[in-house]
Amino acid sequence: MTHKRRREAQRAARFSGPLQRRLLLLLLALWLTVLVMPKGGFVPDDYRPGDIVLRDIKAPRDFLVPEPALTEKKRQEAATAVVAVYDYDPRPGRMLLKNLHDVLVALRPLPEESHETQEMTEAPPERVAMTTPLGQADIEALLETELSAEQLALLQHLAANDDFVTRMGGVSHTALRQRTVASLDLFRGNWRGVMTVRDLATQQEYRIERADEVIGLSDALDQLRLALTTPAVRRNDLDAFLALLQKLLRPSLTFNQSETENRRLAAAEAVQPVVQQVKRGEMIVREGDRASDEQIRRLQALRDSADLAKGVRTAVGLFGAIALLFWVVHHFARRNIRKYAPNTRDLLFMVLVFGVLFMLLKVGIFVSGAMQSAFPYIDSACYYYALPFAAGAMLVRVVLNSEVALVFSILLCLMIGLLFGDNLFMAFYALAGSLTAAHWVRHSKARSNLYRAGGYLSLVNLLMVLAIHAVGGHPYDSQLLYRLGFAAVGGFICAVIVNGTIALIESVFKYTTDFKLMELANMNTPILRELMIQAPGTYHHSIVVGNLVENAAEAIGANPLLARVAAYYHDIGKIRKPLYFAENIRGQENRHDKLAPSMSALILISHLKDGVELARENKLGRELIDIIRQHHGTSLIKFFYDKALQRDKDGQVNEQDYRYPGPKPQTREAALIMLADAVEAAGRTLSDPTPARIQGMVQKIINKIFIDGQLDECELTLKDLHEIAKSFNRILSGIFHQRVEYPEPAYKERDAKREVKKKTGEDLPRESTDEPMVPAAAPAAGSADDLKRLGMS
Repeated sequence: MTHKRRREAQRAARFSGPLQRRLLLLLLALWLTVLVMPKGGFVPDDYRPGDIVLRDIKAPRDFLVPEPALTEKKRQEAATAVVAVYDYDPRPGRMLLKNLHDVLVALRPLPEESHETQEMTEAPPERVAMTTPLGQADIEALLETELSAEQLALLQHLAANDDFVTRMGGVSHTALRQRTVASLDLFRGNWRGVMTVRDLATQQEYRIERADEVIGLSDALDQLRLALTTPAVRRNDLDAFLALLQKLLRPSLTFNQSETENRRLAAAEAVQPVVQQVKRGEMIVREGDRASDEQIRRLQALRDSADLAKGVRTAVGLFGAIALLFWVVHHFARRNIRKYAPNTRDLLFMVLVFGVLFMLLKVGIFVSGAMQSAFPYIDSACYYYALPFAAGAMLVRVVLNSEVALVFSILLCLMIGLLFGDNLFMAFYALAGSLTAAHWVRHSKARSNLYRAGGYLSLVNLLMVLAIHAVGGHPYDSQLLYRLGFAAVGGFICAVIVNGTIALIESVFKYTTDFKLMELANMNTPILRELMIQAPGTYHHSIVVGNLVENAAEAIGANPLLARVAAYYHDIGKIRKPLYFAENIRGQENRHDKLAPSMSALILISHLKDGVELARENKLGRELIDIIRQHHGTSLIKFFYDKALQRDKDGQVNEQDYRYPGPKPQTREAALIMLADAVEAAGRTLSDPTPARIQGMVQKIINKIFIDGQLDECELTLKDLHEIAKSFNRILSGIFHQRVEYPEPAYKERDAKREVKKKTGEDLPRESTDEPMVPAAAPAAGSADDLKRLGMS
């Protein structure tokens, strides 16, 4: 059951790994699409009148530019062309005249009072009494107005005049035939050579093309005066009657302002907007020009021309292009670049760096626009050169390797060119800076190296700015100086960002960078101090292995710092059982003599597991943990395996029980430690370590490990093995060099001869008298003989 669960877990891990990596790439592509996709299409810059245009912008498609000024002019012309509308209704005026005639007829004196007609005519109107049955209320109802006593008396007085009443009857049928308006001046102000008339009586509409067909009320009253003038009516009475008539009379033609305005508004709205067509490929604005109102309207029209459907299609297309580009580059790099093998953790790290850096660049673009508003004498494009384009490549190179940093830089710079509106020169600028910074942070052994890389980055940025400026044909003015200044500052900004974030990345992603390795290389770390005390032989062995692998790593181009630090910690698992390892026995009894070979093999194998546990407790990082686990590979513990074979004559010994669990070394640094570990241990067994013997021993050990297949899964070549062997020979020859044999002092020789003579009974020979007798000096205190006693247990 356990084996089945293990297989299911392995299958799930194989499935989830690629799935997670694809999901990360899709999320990154989606995030970049959101950041790159500008409002309204690929017009990333918003300009105001007078702003300096940063790049050439051509029309990507046909679109129409509205002309609001021309459209408003056309609408005003259309509204003005609509003639005034007047309502014509002669019925109220005619009805008024008819009612006045009826009132006059009703107010005529009775027949028996006819003899008094002459007297009434001569009497003033105010003195005439009402002798008719028609009351004042009835008269006011007919005339639809209130009348004063004087006006009623005037009407009664005029009603007694038969000639006036007769004339009034004729006027009620013939007068007001012409169209009358209340104000002739207003009519003339609305006259446009023609006028629309709506006849309210017949519900018909027609036009009047002659202005003399319309008269004012004053003219109509003048006509009535002529028609009603008679010698029998005094002038004062006629004037008073016409004044009453002017009060009651309404024009037959009235201006319908509401209808006129509605018609003019409808005519204005019927005018189609005036637009100007811009063809695909037409230059909208050129780099370096000052944006005019016309150009800004065209850019706005370009944004507005992208409807929602087009925007969605553009976003989907951009997302697909970015995702496909990332997948193709990643797939190609994994298959063709040997050291490009990021796992899920590495991809997550790169995706986060990519996304955060791109967001910072997007924010930097908006900040640059705001800075131009604050400092109008500096173009916003100058601030772009201070943006930390190379910070991402520096981080990736410090954490991973140069191959991954190269792929990362290429993809990042392509997206930067897209972000800056298809600006190829900005992509060149970012790519050159990224590769320069990634190169100079290689194997950084001090944080000051980051600022050195920032200095080289600033230099390359300056050269790129000069080259881009020359290609664009721009004048050498103050803007170039600003660009150079910001480009120089940009290199150090990248160094500061990387220096401030590298510790956070080490903590979050559990990476072991070169800076972390420098901290671990300190021999005063708690775990190394414990190793020195508990297993001094192993401690010394680890230091020697560290020297071997560091020089060998430099010879083959591996990471010497990682190799040396990993060598220091590769055997920390021996702390828990130090006396079961030969280098720590120091003349004591061998505890393996009392154990079965299988048990001895288990103890030796257990130092790998113990080392991994201690490494995790001390947070050494995944790289060192992997090397601790891999530095023996699946090699055979041959001594105890042969011992087991000697005990078991039947050959029932399982060879796998005497092999380390592996895995085999996956990196060159792990393979170096495997080789150096075996070579250093074998070198201790040489009785006469001459250079020839050392060379033969190194060759034999390397061949044995190579033939056993322990180097099959790392990237060491035969050329690398040759360089490793040369490096090992040089270092071991220096360690096991032959010392000069110094002659013994003369007094020791005399003492030795004297002891021999005493034992044999012979006398010592007498010294020559030719030479002065020099008394033998006694050994001084603290001599070599005394030093031999120090440190003895």
